[in-house]
Amino acid sequence: MATYEDFKKLEFRVAKIKEVIDHPNADRLYVVTVDLGDRTKQVVAGIRNFYKKEDLIGRLVVVVDNLDPASLRGVESNGMLLAASDDASLSIITLDKEVKLGSVVK
Repeated sequence: MATYEDFKKLEFRVAKIKEVIDHPNADRLYVVTVDLGDRTKQVVAGIRNFYKKEDLIGRLVVVVDNLDPASLRGVESNGMLLAASDDASLSIITLDKEVKLGSVVK
């Protein structure tokens, strides 16, 4: 079980999706560029079966910003998009109001 102190180590931030491309080595993955206001970063996300690229551009999402980089099927990912899923579907966590990019989610 995770403690509150464990949870506090994670940094959740608001980002805007700027670019989405197909992962070159995986049918279920996108390579997503997100804007955090002061910088951009690349995130590999397993959402390709649920979203069209053009439907993601411009969306405000929640990103785990301080994960160690990971190579997913040969492409570096520098964070994670938050999403909810069940047996049939997946939904990325989005914001219903405009807030400053990079804002802390708590």
